Amino acid sequence: MSPAEGLTSTARTRNLTQETRGRSDWPELPIRPAPSARRWLAPGREISSAARWVLRTVSVLAPLGAWVALSATKAVDPTFLPSPVAVWQAGVEMARSGELLTDTMASVRRVLFGFGLALAISVPLGFAMGIWRWALALLEPAVGLVRYWPASAFVPLLIIWLGLGEPSKLMVLVLGVVFFNILMVADVVRQVPRRLLEVSSTLGAGPGVLIRKVVLPHALPGIIDAARVNAAAAWNFLVIAELFAATSGLGYRIIRSQRFLQTDRIFAVLVVIGVIGIVMDVGLRLLRDRAGRWTV
Repeated sequence: MSPAEGLTSTARTRNLTQETRGRSDWPELPIRPAPSARRWLAPGREISSAARWVLRTVSVLAPLGAWVALSATKAVDPTFLPSPVAVWQAGVEMARSGELLTDTMASVRRVLFGFGLALAISVPLGFAMGIWRWALALLEPAVGLVRYWPASAFVPLLIIWLGLGEPSKLMVLVLGVVFFNILMVADVVRQVPRRLLEVSSTLGAGPGVLIRKVVLPHALPGIIDAARVNAAAAWNFLVIAELFAATSGLGYRIIRSQRFLQTDRIFAVLVVIGVIGIVMDVGLRLLRDRAGRWTV
């Protein structure tokens, strides 16, 4: 070893010793505290299956318990808030007379036809707006304007145009759902990663293959979720649709019961609508999970 190399090695050793001595003066790192009982507040934290079912049960029993308590204590006049027992009896009476089944079938038929027609219109248009910029520029201004027009405001026009039959009632549901669903579907399609499209194009996929095998599979779960949200809106507009010239339907039964102050029947019909809505929601959720198993 040359003298110069020896001096260099000695200097390096001296520097390392100084750095080590300086690091010994550094403050100790803070000790991470043990997870506290508030860790369930962490965003996105998973919960067990048992906890999930307990919370779901509480979400149902808590409002029901409040309802029973208000009825038992007579805090609210039974004319305005009937007891759960009275509502059950009213529902049984309507079921025995056959009117509940008739009204339910009429309303379900209207929702299925009206909501199905709204999906048949909105999904292709929203899909086109999400894929092609020219379709977005062409359709978004008109859709964005018309969606602020309340569907109930079209009732007089629909009666003039289509009469008092079923077509006018179905069109109320269509107008109440179609424009919102168009924009929701367009947003879902636009969320397809651009890099995924670029890679597929690089590998030789043409426009048709991109739409069928990349965009549609990726967007399908979101499209079904949009349908889940707007299915509830369809039931809301059903009551409006059955306000005029209807002789059957759950909305019609609510209006008729309101005239005679039969609040127990109104609550019974609301329970039926809620049960049907839950069945539709669960069905669409299962379809979403099956169509988008790759997202789980």
